[in-house]
Amino acid sequence: MHQYWIHALTFMSSCAARWSVPLEGGYDAPRLLGSMAGIMETLLQLARRIDRLNESIGRPVAWLILIAVIIAVLTAFARKVGTGSNAFIEIQWYLFAAIFLLGAGHTLKRNEHVRIDVIAKYFSPKARAGIDLAGHLLFLLPLCAVLIWLGTENAWVAWSSHEMSADAGGLPRWPVLALIPAGFLLLALQVIAESIHRLAVLMDKETGKETDSGH
Repeated sequence: MHQYWIHALTFMSSCAARWSVPLEGGYDAPRLLGSMAGIMETLLQLARRIDRLNESIGRPVAWLILIAVIIAVLTAFARKVGTGSNAFIEIQWYLFAAIFLLGAGHTLKRNEHVRIDVIAKYFSPKARAGIDLAGHLLFLLPLCAVLIWLGTENAWVAWSSHEMSADAGGLPRWPVLALIPAGFLLLALQVIAESIHRLAVLMDKETGKETDSGH
């Protein structure tokens, strides 16, 4: 994960360098447009790295569905013969949480979250991009920030207090609680990437087809 923070710092340094050297007599229009194009390309490179990150996590996470099904079948069989365990039931819950939370960013990248689209589908690609950009920055990103903060706090309390399941033979609570900030961090990163892609559509750097069907 640290390499993505390095890329982010590199991007900010690049932006600062592009804007810190004015031409004699001030900025002219071609220089300004060139700087904006360079910044947009740097942003798109960052967005593509985030896309690859969530892609590399989302695909393996999908296999947890099969593992959860197998455990569910084995748990049902074990209960039939009288050897069931609460731990196996809770493992299924943990796997479901991992699938939902760690796969949220990948799902957003593929534009496969459930959404009610009654009017926006009739808009132009740029209009849809503008609506998505506003929704991402004004609603989804702040929500992710709040849940990362609260989730981290709850996971830390559970870990430091050695919180366990209230059921006999249950599992520690901190691993599943730690999935909350981890999942929403991945989602927040993808929100940033999607916002960059929408901005690129508004600036005619992308067509909008990629964001409609996933990219």
